[in-house]
Amino acid sequence: MPVTIAAIAAKLEDAARRFDIDVLPSCDSTNAVLLARAESGAPSGTVVIAEEQTAGRGRRGRTWFASPGDSLTFSLLWRFAPGTAPAGLSLTVGVAVARALQRVDAGGTALKWPNDILRDGRKLGGILVELVPGAPHAAVIGIGINLRLPAGMPEDVRAASAAVCADGGIVDANALYAALLGELLTTLESFATGGFAAIRPQWLAHHAYQDARVSLSSDFGPPRAGICRGVDADGALLLDIEGRVERILSGEVSLRPA
Repeated sequence: MPVTIAAIAAKLEDAARRFDIDVLPSCDSTNAVLLARAESGAPSGTVVIAEEQTAGRGRRGRTWFASPGDSLTFSLLWRFAPGTAPAGLSLTVGVAVARALQRVDAGGTALKWPNDILRDGRKLGGILVELVPGAPHAAVIGIGINLRLPAGMPEDVRAASAAVCADGGIVDANALYAALLGELLTTLESFATGGFAAIRPQWLAHHAYQDARVSLSSDFGPPRAGICRGVDADGALLLDIEGRVERILSGEVSLRPA
């Protein structure tokens, strides 16, 4: 079934009025397209969906592998009231994605700090949040989810990846887009009033490595091992190293089970 604005809006029902959706057959990156529109004054709730991304981006400049029909890729512009701190926003989005997948797809999902969606320990999707230049209270939220693993995906990436339709099943992409936008609406409204602290219990309930031994590596120092104690009210990772808990704020890290 093709992805259409009408089909998504019908499934969103009354919530459809909160969004301005555009479906593109192809673009380089939905985040790049929407950042340009945001700087030109696009309203909060603007959504760009791409059936194909030719230069999709992940965290730390990584490539997001996607091909037509195999991936769900979109970006959402959300403008917050002045004074809203963005701390924990990507984790908040992760909660919305996990809840939406539970609504549409029977498979379980887990969250990995700071912005990965996991299934059975492998990456099902990712989140890339970028603040709009000159508008610190506006964010472009990019989301990519594997519906199927693309044939051209490198084998090392494939081995660490998961897909919604891994067993050959079929998912209604319009229903999944509607579920994602509906959950994002609810979750972002909670974030706007209560910050990440209001969302934190839900994130911890989906946390893949809660109280597990992990190895934390970064570009700026040697790997460190400890016990993952979740996240605090600002979304910082809490790493227990021999009884001393450190707050990890930088997203430039790679978290793996020890």
